[in-house]
Amino acid sequence: MKSLFRLATLLTATSTVSFYEYAPAAPKDPNTPVTAQPSAAPDTELPADNPFAAPSPLAFHAPAFDRIRLEHYQPAFMVGMKQQLAEMDAIAAQTDTPTFENTIEAIERSGALLTRVRNVFSNMTSAEKTKDLQNIETELAPLQAAHSDNILLNRGLFARVEKLFKTRESLGLSEEQREVLKQHYESFVRAGAKLDETQQARIRSLNEQLSKLETKFEENLLAVAEERSVFIENVADLDGLSAADIAAAAEGAKARGKEGKYLLEITNTTRVPILSSLNNRETRRRIWEASADRGLGRDGGIDNRPLVLEIAQLRAERSMLLGFANHAAFKLQNQMAEEPDAARKMLADLIPGVLAKVQEEARDLEAMIRDSGGKHELAPWDWEYYTEKVRQARFEVDEAAVKPYFELDSVLQNGVFFTMNKLYGIEFRERTDLPVYHPDVRVFDVFDKDGTQFAIYYADFFKRDTKRGGAWMSSYVDQSHLLHELPVIVNVLNIPKPAAGEPALISFDNVTTMFHEMGHALHGMFSDVTYPSVSGTATPRDFVEFPSTFEEDWAIQPEVLSNYAKHYKTGAPIPKDLLDKVIRASKFNQGFDTMEYLAAALLDLEWHTLTSAEIPADAEKFEAAALQKYGIDYAPVPPRYRTAYFAHIWSGGYSSSYYAYLWSEVLAADAFAYMQAHGGLTRENGQRFRDTILSVGGSREPMDAYKAFRGTEPTVEALLKRRGLK
Repeated sequence: MKSLFRLATLLTATSTVSFYEYAPAAPKDPNTPVTAQPSAAPDTELPADNPFAAPSPLAFHAPAFDRIRLEHYQPAFMVGMKQQLAEMDAIAAQTDTPTFENTIEAIERSGALLTRVRNVFSNMTSAEKTKDLQNIETELAPLQAAHSDNILLNRGLFARVEKLFKTRESLGLSEEQREVLKQHYESFVRAGAKLDETQQARIRSLNEQLSKLETKFEENLLAVAEERSVFIENVADLDGLSAADIAAAAEGAKARGKEGKYLLEITNTTRVPILSSLNNRETRRRIWEASADRGLGRDGGIDNRPLVLEIAQLRAERSMLLGFANHAAFKLQNQMAEEPDAARKMLADLIPGVLAKVQEEARDLEAMIRDSGGKHELAPWDWEYYTEKVRQARFEVDEAAVKPYFELDSVLQNGVFFTMNKLYGIEFRERTDLPVYHPDVRVFDVFDKDGTQFAIYYADFFKRDTKRGGAWMSSYVDQSHLLHELPVIVNVLNIPKPAAGEPALISFDNVTTMFHEMGHALHGMFSDVTYPSVSGTATPRDFVEFPSTFEEDWAIQPEVLSNYAKHYKTGAPIPKDLLDKVIRASKFNQGFDTMEYLAAALLDLEWHTLTSAEIPADAEKFEAAALQKYGIDYAPVPPRYRTAYFAHIWSGGYSSSYYAYLWSEVLAADAFAYMQAHGGLTRENGQRFRDTILSVGGSREPMDAYKAFRGTEPTVEALLKRRGLK
């Protein structure tokens, strides 16, 4: 997904700038007045042959990937930062009384070049990272941290923003303008604008160190995923996999220079979905341990633990310097949860019910082990495998029998796009004339219900070695009325690519991920705001997963599922009895799913509620103690992410905020239940959701937006039912 907060907490920005972006784009209309922005000095001009020097000539300013070369990024960043600093200095140097237009709008217009290059570079370093790009990213990380500090610690600039904030009630501002002003003011304060010179110098040093460490952690994760890949010698050890999966494993090994072997790669999470199919228990153990022990320096490999300890130490020091008890208190101050205890309580309150569900599921798995002739204890590498056996026995759903009905293009066209048309009246039309950064990437024009095009959508579905794990949305261009810009959005996933000539038959997990990421894409595409800093997904973290999680549930609605779940060879719809079983089975194993998530979310909060004096010497012991503290140290169900490869919190912008997925799910489940009670998949319901949630971005308080849709605050009842816990 695209991570957010253009204005929030730039001092925690990593070099993966899709997580935090400050600089909005310049106005497209040359007649739009730009207050206090003199023309760039000669040393801040970029050569015209650099494709970032001017807005892309392509539709909607889509990136000119056919022109962009490696050597274009760094000069564009350097000149872009100089240009934006010159613009900010000009705003700060004004002698006119501060107004919203000559200060806040001027800030919003600044950094056009920097935004163009950042938006492309951030997705490239996540979706198609080469060693050369990685080197540039490493070099730029501290420079970008310093750039953010140079803006947010500019005393003259802050004085103007502060004066406006203090007189905001008399300025006659719109609701969006009030929110934009508040966010700008808070960004300066949270960056250290009110600190003295000595304290600000220390903040700058901490930010520089953190930017380097967070970038290094991200680099290590790409390397460790390859390092921990498992090569199988004997095809018999792959018993249980389909012929297509075995062929893909053989091709993967060949591409790594190991022809004749079979490559099994780990995923970004602790669990590896392929474990559900492998009959050989030793093969399952090897894969699970390769995943769970990554980043621990096993066998002389990459060790992320020293990085984790140093990042935690520096974050704690910085937060205390800014007046907060710990990093979590700092991060959550401007979120819906507001404080760590609120997030912790939400998670901890679920533990008793989830533990009971997990124990029930474990008893079922242990019985299946015995019924299958096994005598071993239930181990973490057994859970997925025997869960699938129980699922088949209880619901008679065989993943291998179901996958032929989930062909990727049918899921996309007849599932995701079909649902978006039913709800919102929009239409996706594929085009092949725009350049892309990889042959797997597809491009679609997006048309509104009145036939006008309002967005461009890129889809990059298949896993590859140059792509980081997980799935995300990013924007190449953010919608803004101020800048006369329309959105250009990309979804990136990690679906295993089939062997050449084979159909892309995907798991139901990947089906729901496609719906989820489209929810993020809609949040960006339906944005209808004036200011780029609050465009699209620029909302609090514990709200941003709400629209995406909401869209997931359409995947199992019978009207939707029956439209896309068709056999890839015959076109026959999935049989009703199998369809019903798929829907029932989708609620199975929710104890495991919820517990592994709770463990990761609580682990995140435990790390980030430490003071600098409390940082442990041993990361593994701390993790074990944290899980034991909450009574969730159950070996067969480890955290979804362990400390050493928890990208969300160490390099991905979700530090102290991994709880946000569940917080957002409360909103999503409640909203979906409300919509089902009022007619379900209708244009009227979709329009209401679009108008009150998807179009407003971060231009109003999240709970106000939710109540505008729902009429009241959410309850947890729908969440408990959604997760099969009630």
